[in-house]
Amino acid sequence: MIIDPIKQGLASGWDHRDGALLTEDLTLEADVAIIGSGAGGGVSAEILSQAGLKVLIIEEGPLKSSTDFKMMEKDAYPALYQESAGRQTADKAISIFQGRAVGGTTVVNWTTSFRTPDRTLDYWKENFAVEGFSAQEMLPWFLKMEQRLNIDTWKAPPNENNSILQRGLTKLGIPSHTIRRNVLGCWNLGYCGMGCPTNAKQSMLVTTLPAALNSGATLISRCRVEKIQFKSDQVVGLDCLALDASGNRPSGTKVTVKAKHYVLAGGAINSPALLLRSKAADPNKTIGARTFLHPVNAVAAEMPKRVEAYSGAPQSIYSDYFQQQDHAQEMGFKLEVPPLHPVLISIILGEFGEHHASLMQRYPRVHAMIALLRDGFHEQSQGGQVKLRDDGSPLLDYPITDYLWDGFRRAWKSMAETQFAAGAHRVIPMHLDSPVMGYSSWQEARREIDELPLQALRARLLSAHVMGGCAMGEDPKRSVVNSQGRFHHADNLWVFDGSAFPTSISANPQLSIYGLAAKQASGLAQRLTGTIPVSQSA
Repeated sequence: MIIDPIKQGLASGWDHRDGALLTEDLTLEADVAIIGSGAGGGVSAEILSQAGLKVLIIEEGPLKSSTDFKMMEKDAYPALYQESAGRQTADKAISIFQGRAVGGTTVVNWTTSFRTPDRTLDYWKENFAVEGFSAQEMLPWFLKMEQRLNIDTWKAPPNENNSILQRGLTKLGIPSHTIRRNVLGCWNLGYCGMGCPTNAKQSMLVTTLPAALNSGATLISRCRVEKIQFKSDQVVGLDCLALDASGNRPSGTKVTVKAKHYVLAGGAINSPALLLRSKAADPNKTIGARTFLHPVNAVAAEMPKRVEAYSGAPQSIYSDYFQQQDHAQEMGFKLEVPPLHPVLISIILGEFGEHHASLMQRYPRVHAMIALLRDGFHEQSQGGQVKLRDDGSPLLDYPITDYLWDGFRRAWKSMAETQFAAGAHRVIPMHLDSPVMGYSSWQEARREIDELPLQALRARLLSAHVMGGCAMGEDPKRSVVNSQGRFHHADNLWVFDGSAFPTSISANPQLSIYGLAAKQASGLAQRLTGTIPVSQSA
């Protein structure tokens, strides 16, 4: 029997309010109000509540639990993802996958866990005047969160999808490594992206949020923060709208929040969008700027035997060989593989009618590889700008420069060569001008990939790692918050999420957000109480 800790907690008396069930306007008060319950909000909630502070967590998405997770894409994407997994950049060239539920993206990510690379931390200090984030200063926070969330090297054999990546790289003499994951008692099902049905994934949903609620925190779900109310250099309240049962439309009920301090942890895109919607002070136009994606392109391959890329730990092997280069040189990229469930692979493969049916008939033997581009470290890679639509909802304008296109082309070739080295019969770069049946040799692929037009909407591009938009640093002309996460223009507003990163991470970012939030929230707890919770002191 699988125990559902959320149902148990609710039965024990957790203070949870469902915005969809409110029948009249409501005012809530707290010492600290946290906007968002993902990696940044969850960690902050646990630390601040255990410091003895009255914490209120406000989440736009619904409260779901393992009982609701049925390993079905048709249910998971509308319920657990931003814009039903249909979020895109302004020109629709890049699809963006972000979580939208209590626990945020940690509920639907693939559990891959990397510390922030040392050279990224060095780059922040040298180029963005970020203080207190050296490798030595961050080490205790990473160690603390790794212990808290059971992050460890995956010890089971990789599934065939990951093994193909490993075999191909080994054949080419390129090093690969085993990924660390935040799981405990994993059943190796492979459906992490649809919510873990066994609670093995150590997401915020089953770790920090229950701890915060057990310490007296209040959670309100299906409640959207519309505006932050500013008065002089202080935040004086939040204007929120309760959502209806669909979780998408306001119900007409208003929620007002009053707190001494406010932590913004809605994630990149949503956090800067809320500041823009609230008309926060922005004399240097830094809010929403430098938003990064780790833009992803992909190559599918038809293998001689069944791959069954929908089964087993989604990601367990990676290679950083192609991003071990100087910042001023070519765009670097990280190689990983994605899980392939029917809807996702249908989107990646594209095509229509008979062509699409032919591709899907080969689905069990399809392997796919992805390259995550390391954006933010070059003058031609300055990221995107978060803007607002007419209705106030966020929109990311992310230009694809020649520098990024060159990275995509080199990544297609590196992935195709690796797949052929692993024994692929055919490879298909995810580009509308690739032949439906793909290329049958590495020589053909190399020649033809050089001819693919580098145009938005012809290449199929994805992202699941959104970062930046509220960059931290000591220079207000180039940043939104200081190195402690405090908004430059309000003394009681803090940003503790991935939007504070000045560049992309160069690695899957969840552990970087955990480490940042643990450091910043502990600093805030100490500032407000004079002590740091023993369980979280580094």
